[in-house]
Amino acid sequence: MQGSPLLLYTGVAMLLVSKLSSPPLNWGKESIGQRVSRIRKERGFTQVELAGMIGIVQTLVTGYETDRLRLTAEMAVRFALALDVTLDELLHPNAAKASTRKPSRKVLRRLERIEELPPTQQTTLLRTIDTFLEVAALKTARRA
Repeated sequence: MQGSPLLLYTGVAMLLVSKLSSPPLNWGKESIGQRVSRIRKERGFTQVELAGMIGIVQTLVTGYETDRLRLTAEMAVRFALALDVTLDELLHPNAAKASTRKPSRKVLRRLERIEELPPTQQTTLLRTIDTFLEVAALKTARRA
């Protein structure tokens, strides 16, 4: 059994201390867990839905979002795929500013239901939405 990996290592753990000093990462105002939570909500997923897509239980999603658990490389990839973002957008503190915001699933579900309505009802509903948005924009402009 000479040369076997089992015989080459004695099993004695040695603590290696790095002599390199790295500056701490500046995560900005948002931790990785907070970013996961924000992106999940923007996409319209519940923690249970996201957990199902990733193949874990909801309590683990909570642990990651509250930063009680640290993302491994594999879990980061799983979260990025499920949330339809790049790893850079998920992990990099400043990448969120450059990312394009996608409509939430809640909005998309409602749009699909609107498209199923007869054309006259669609027109009426869209006019109502347009009026609401115009009033909201006017209120926002007055505050500024």
